[in-house]
Amino acid sequence: MAQKKISVTESTSVRQQVQTPGARVLLAEDDRALRRFLQVILERAGYTVVPAADGLEAMKIALSSPVDVVVTDAMMPNLSGHELCRFIRNSQTLAHLPVILLSALEQKEPNEGEQVDAFLSKPVAGEDLVSCIEKLLARARAN
Repeated sequence: MAQKKISVTESTSVRQQVQTPGARVLLAEDDRALRRFLQVILERAGYTVVPAADGLEAMKIALSSPVDVVVTDAMMPNLSGHELCRFIRNSQTLAHLPVILLSALEQKEPNEGEQVDAFLSKPVAGEDLVSCIEKLLARARAN
């Protein structure tokens, strides 16, 4: 089943229509300072953030705690964001989760092999991340 990829450049009018207070965001980022920075931005936007220091920790959290969306760094120790995404897509219980891949490597669109819903380049603007999450959650609720 092909899913429409979300573009961050789409109209931000969705933001006014979609507010998902308390939605749980699994944030997998191995850079502690960046993880904390993104956590603060997301919490200020009204999300509950479940932080993970690497992909393996994120995988364990996803299996044991309810989350609504996954934001993951592409390159992390123990289990990369790419591997985490493949794990999520191959899991019967997690495959429905929207996944946002963050990477310092330039990539304009997620490729089909990634199986991600959105790709954001680092450094990511907090507003772009929040907007992307809101769009993905709106799409998930519509399905």
